[in-house]
Amino acid sequence: MANSDEVKRSLNISNNGSEEEGTSNVADGEDDEFGAVESDDDGDDDEDDDDDEEEDEQVPPQRQRLLSRESQLRAERSKLENLIHRLSNEKVPLRVHDVIIKGNSKTKDHVIEAEVEAIRKASTMQELLEASGIASAKLQGMEIFDAVRITLDSGPPELPGTANVIVEVVETKSPLSGECGAYTKPAARSWTLEGSIKYKNWLGYGDLWDGSLAYGPNQTSEVSAGVYLPRFKGLLTPLVARAFLLSQDWQEFSSYKERQLGLSLGLFSTKNHDLVYNLGWRTLTDPSQMASRSIRRQLGHGLLSSLKYTFKLDRRNSPVRPTRGYACVFSSQIGGLAPDQRSLRFLRQEFDVRYAFPFGFYNVALNFGISGGVTFPWGSGFLNKPSSLPERFFLGGDFSPVCTVGGPTTVPGFKTRGLGPTEPRRQVRDRSDGENTDTFSRDVIGGDLAVTAFADLSFDLPLRWLREHGVHGHIFAGSGNLTKLTENEFRNFSFQKFAHSFRSSVGAGIVFPTKFFRLECNYYYILKQFEHDRGKTGFRFSVSAPS
Repeated sequence: MANSDEVKRSLNISNNGSEEEGTSNVADGEDDEFGAVESDDDGDDDEDDDDDEEEDEQVPPQRQRLLSRESQLRAERSKLENLIHRLSNEKVPLRVHDVIIKGNSKTKDHVIEAEVEAIRKASTMQELLEASGIASAKLQGMEIFDAVRITLDSGPPELPGTANVIVEVVETKSPLSGECGAYTKPAARSWTLEGSIKYKNWLGYGDLWDGSLAYGPNQTSEVSAGVYLPRFKGLLTPLVARAFLLSQDWQEFSSYKERQLGLSLGLFSTKNHDLVYNLGWRTLTDPSQMASRSIRRQLGHGLLSSLKYTFKLDRRNSPVRPTRGYACVFSSQIGGLAPDQRSLRFLRQEFDVRYAFPFGFYNVALNFGISGGVTFPWGSGFLNKPSSLPERFFLGGDFSPVCTVGGPTTVPGFKTRGLGPTEPRRQVRDRSDGENTDTFSRDVIGGDLAVTAFADLSFDLPLRWLREHGVHGHIFAGSGNLTKLTENEFRNFSFQKFAHSFRSSVGAGIVFPTKFFRLECNYYYILKQFEHDRGKTGFRFSVSAPS
């Protein structure tokens, strides 16, 4: 409805086919305006004199056409004003007669029809306009169209009160795209090189094929390839499949390396719900041969066959700097869905709840939240078995809890895997110089129960330039704890002891938000930690991406 003709067609729809009446009224008005001279005859003058006066007062054809065009514009403006008045004061009944799709030479019609299905259900002009806007956003979000245009046209003359919806798309001219980048974690003193390549709409189902590579020399590397099908063979939800080879190096913290080759299959996915099946072959090794007793018991091969359900709701006004709203995540995972005895059998439950409360002045807002999780083995004799090492909870890492929603992960001021149960590593005797010297450290073994909480008070800084670019200050506090429950340790668990052993910290800093991540320069002060924890008071930078 960008041009006048489209506006006119929309007005025809809303006025139930009254175009002819409006046009005839304008024509009558033009006759009254421009024919006034002809109707002003008193009969007292000569016929020749009257003819001369009419020739002198006759409007030139070019001027008459210009006035006629102006009259049409005034009529269209009047119709538009009437339509706006009706839309703002009453619901305008309207029924969609047909949806016409144009411009899709490769994309299947049913793929586009599935995204604009809500348009057919509209029963008023207001609902139709809203559904059209949502449909346009959905089509743009498919990443296979360079442009999308939805036009409302009048329905058949014999069906008053109906409309035809014309969906025009321009398919992308360059289906192949790629990107790469280097990402650093100052607190962990590590970096990652990542790259990906994507091919769009290969089969005409709106499918996205991609391959990605992530290489981190100090910790994590991954090679993966996947496909995303938004509408395939009449399925109600998108089909997502991904094959991956993942390698993670945790020798610095827990004396083991993890390698996993697997397949992830998205079974059900909507705005708030996700159901994913994972199948993988996992290998844990200890190249240093210094792992603690608990770590050594977990080394070897294992089959991961798990089903994970996630419910996520985010009603915050911003994922990077929320000042109002709430968010919550609940996830349940069960492993061991295979008859093989090497299948890892476990149950894992997580929750995360956040709330942002505005104060109403200087853009001050308080964000606070609590998260928790528990994991436990299942099967014969599960009370005496340890939980699977990679499924345990590990706390620590310098990233913001404000924009990362998903479960217990960090306490501000503590390094990666910087708190929780530990065990001494195996003693190694160095005989290279002929002397017996022992090196000794500890492995972080994680916990079966984890709870974290935080509060973050954000506020604008006094400089105008900083406010215009979103740079702001914040004061924060965080606390968390984790403990072991398996191997009959739950018998010794007490809430009083668990609450007493919470680690805590406070701090303040400056936040530099961007479209993709949140950069912070903070000063951390550790209020409480225990002997083998790795919390540190001082200044540090952190980078956090919304999740």
